[in-house]
Amino acid sequence: MRRRDLITMLGGAMLGGAHVALAQQSDRLRRIGVLMPTAESDPETSDLGAVFRRAMQDLGWTGGRNLRVDYRWGAGDARRIATLAQQMVADAPDAILAGGAPVVAPLQRATTTIPIVFISASDAVAQGFVQTLAHPGGNITGFTNFAPEMAGRWLALLREIEPFVARVAVLYNPATAPYTEWFLRALQGAPSAAGVKIEATPVHDEGEVDRAMDALQRTGHGGLMVPSDAFTLTHSQAVIDLAAKHRLPAIYAFRVFATNGGLVSYGVDLADQMRQAAKYIDRILSGTSPGDLPVQEPSKFQLVIDVKTAKTLGLTIPPTLLARADEVIE
Repeated sequence: MRRRDLITMLGGAMLGGAHVALAQQSDRLRRIGVLMPTAESDPETSDLGAVFRRAMQDLGWTGGRNLRVDYRWGAGDARRIATLAQQMVADAPDAILAGGAPVVAPLQRATTTIPIVFISASDAVAQGFVQTLAHPGGNITGFTNFAPEMAGRWLALLREIEPFVARVAVLYNPATAPYTEWFLRALQGAPSAAGVKIEATPVHDEGEVDRAMDALQRTGHGGLMVPSDAFTLTHSQAVIDLAAKHRLPAIYAFRVFATNGGLVSYGVDLADQMRQAAKYIDRILSGTSPGDLPVQEPSKFQLVIDVKTAKTLGLTIPPTLLARADEVIE
């Protein structure tokens, strides 16, 4: 046998062996833990779970064959989320998908070795989740839900709908959204904030939400902002109903608010982030270190407007704004 033929034969055998090894690896059952800060009954959460399963299946990971996904739900409760994070780490899955900063923080305290991919988290560097966006280092990477310029866009949208707004309350629960302070700083420094009083409005239960909105209504010319927060998302219908009760124009972070009667939502496309997260987890299961996968900032946003709610509030949505909307609810 000639030397070149021998090399070709050996190379083919090695390549064939590599394919077999990869096939065996893909057939080995891998376990993914998914920890979401919201309730299992939340429609946005259940939809995202379905998106993740389909995305993983498209990448060759099939439930019951080579993949098992275990879900846990925080129901907007910071203590419950912390407990679930410890339990999930104790189960030692191959990787964890974290649904936002309230989940990442307790997971980070619980493990420095299990790979964690997050979606919908604000400023991962400032919160200490990663070293830099381009080179996360460590065991955490993922997809952020907010860029600093978004705060100004939110206020500009609100003033476009209600030009006379003079006072804006930013509604959040400090236990589940401590990063809102970063949002507030960006908001106060935005050009669109000129002439508008911005107020941090921390709440811990629906009673406090009601009282905060009542105070805002009584001062007149008030507007409401509800940024990303597991608490307000879990209590989304109550927040929407109370905003309607107090006749407040409000802008929300998630589409589910607008589709359930909120005035307008503007935020990241969470389904798209979930699909991207599945790709990162696929790469991690194939051997890539999460520290080598750059944290990605949002590039795809959704603007949803409920015209019916606007009419109820006595507001007229400008045609130019309706033309820019991704979805208009009549």
